[in-house]
Amino acid sequence: MRMYRLLIADDEALEREGLEWIIRRMMPDTFQIIHAENGRTAIERAEEHRPHIILMDVNMPGIQGLEALREIRTFLPDAKSVLVTAYDTFAYAKEALTLGVKEYIVKPARREQVVQTLQLLVDELEREKHRRAEDLKLRDKVSQLQPLVENELALLFMVDQVLDAGAEQLSEWLGFPLDHGCALVVAFPERVYTLDKKTMYDVIRSFAKHHSSSPCIVSSLIDRHMAIFVRKAPEDKEPAWNEKIGQYGQKLCDLAERQLDCPVSIGVGSTRQGADGLRKSYFEAVFASTYFEYNGRVCHFEQLKQPDGSRLPDTERQASQGDDIASRSYVISALQRIREEREQQTLTVLDRAQSYIRDRYTEDLSLEEVADFVHLNPHYFSKVFKQQVGATFIDFLTGLRIEKAKELILSGERSLKEVCFEVGYKDPNYFSRVFKKVTGVTPTEYRGQAK
Repeated sequence: MRMYRLLIADDEALEREGLEWIIRRMMPDTFQIIHAENGRTAIERAEEHRPHIILMDVNMPGIQGLEALREIRTFLPDAKSVLVTAYDTFAYAKEALTLGVKEYIVKPARREQVVQTLQLLVDELEREKHRRAEDLKLRDKVSQLQPLVENELALLFMVDQVLDAGAEQLSEWLGFPLDHGCALVVAFPERVYTLDKKTMYDVIRSFAKHHSSSPCIVSSLIDRHMAIFVRKAPEDKEPAWNEKIGQYGQKLCDLAERQLDCPVSIGVGSTRQGADGLRKSYFEAVFASTYFEYNGRVCHFEQLKQPDGSRLPDTERQASQGDDIASRSYVISALQRIREEREQQTLTVLDRAQSYIRDRYTEDLSLEEVADFVHLNPHYFSKVFKQQVGATFIDFLTGLRIEKAKELILSGERSLKEVCFEVGYKDPNYFSRVFKKVTGVTPTEYRGQAK
């Protein structure tokens, strides 16, 4: 256990020394003890040593005990305070409660009361320390998970997912409302493969997070592009918003040139609502990102929608009329790989689930247990299991049990009751009903047919 700092504030030296003697004798190696002979000194010592626990005498010359505690509380709000009073009627209760005082000791202090009071406070400090450590551990885990969750939500916007993670749930967890927003796509040239991908991702993500005045989420680096989804606040008016997003994109271009020595082009999609709207904005941004071909420029999709191309420079208007499929093929191929990987992930998860069921089908197995084993929500697991396997979880489990039961019945080595228990059923009557429902005959009839 750690050493705690204890401030004893009392104008009588004999009282201070008596308390210290009791504490050191009864609670050795627990406290570093600091003395203060009046209220003013107590405030100064508290500011200098920042004690965890304060034993404060109520009546002292000059600044009184409660007044000193009030001052100390302004800079040490979490310190534990105990009042020491010569009166057994606690007339200071109301004011003391507002100062966070929960305990008091009546002079002359009995050693048992001193030790019991301090031990309660030490236990409380230990619990608080443990909670802080747990909170820090949790915050560290959350900070590590947040980019992964952001990437998952970004992928939901970028491609129709096989895994139904739930955009609304993820957006709520990340504090990213789906009311209004747009996508930016950072497109890198082919020579991006010579650069360190982690550095590229970290540079873009760090800038995106620290230079956006609105909530945003950032995808991983997919092939040669990254997507940034930015939320438009309700108070942002459209013209000012478009200008702000344009400036944000240009700063991203400048950053890539400066820190990565790599020219990029930025495409900006139109402002839309909901997950489907952000997906459309993303594809618009992909289209726009190919327009200037990595020369450090920002292109808004809205610019390309002008019927006569009047907003485009004359030298570039002809290029916009050409076939841009080849220039966007890297995005199409990347998204196709994402789809394939997600489908493979789903199949792998289901393979593990089916293997788990086959190994334990004779046990009292539940859908929730299997879903937990493969780290999926039970409702979603049930849905995707039926889609991919072609049978519900219970039908799949029942099929395994009945096939095993048929095998055991045919062997003739066990009674029907023993077969029932061996394949995972506890009630022979229920087993008989399930068996007949699946095979069309009862276990007894099945055994008779086999003879």
